[in-house]
Amino acid sequence: MRFEDQRKIMIEKNLISRGINDKALLKAFDKVPRENFVPDEWRQYAYQDHPLQIACKQTISQPFIIAYMMQLLEIKSDDIVLEIGTGSGYQTALLAELSKEVYTVERFSELSMSARKVLRSLNYTNIFYRIGDGTKGWDKAIPVQTEFDKIVVCAGSPDIPVSLINQLRLEGRLVIPVGNTTEQKVILLIKHEHENEIIELAPCTFVPLIGQEGWSA
Repeated sequence: MRFEDQRKIMIEKNLISRGINDKALLKAFDKVPRENFVPDEWRQYAYQDHPLQIACKQTISQPFIIAYMMQLLEIKSDDIVLEIGTGSGYQTALLAELSKEVYTVERFSELSMSARKVLRSLNYTNIFYRIGDGTKGWDKAIPVQTEFDKIVVCAGSPDIPVSLINQLRLEGRLVIPVGNTTEQKVILLIKHEHENEIIELAPCTFVPLIGQEGWSA
């Protein structure tokens, strides 16, 4: 079966049937070739709904959890988005389809460079890359960007890093897995002027968020 056909089946079976109804998001999933972002030995499993191993002992998350977290962000076409954990670059591509600009931070240079190569081959020009501590966000990075409309974190953290909250615009949305190193819950934070709204949602399992405001290496 062609990858294009597998992609459509995945969208119907694992996204739409489980409550993913954002039309722009579904269109992005239909456009982005997930098979390009997984190692060759896993390409045949690219559209199954489970995580896949990539380099540096990291994973590419299952399509549903990516879609679930992105739908919570309510991304608009003029949004500036910060992604913590570039990984394979698959979610980065989806974010780039939906938003004005994506700023993505990855701890492992090998992953960042590999993702950059694939994303450039797909002609994305609205993505900016950083190699460093994701818990510090885009702090002191180039190009200068001090506030973001939306922030998504692709690793499990013991708490919500203060640096990320500080870089979120008022009324902006931040989605992050919070818990221990083996299991977490998806947390949605909506930033308000006086008191942030924090909503605890679905259980999940992500690799640990390593950094100054996360877990120790």
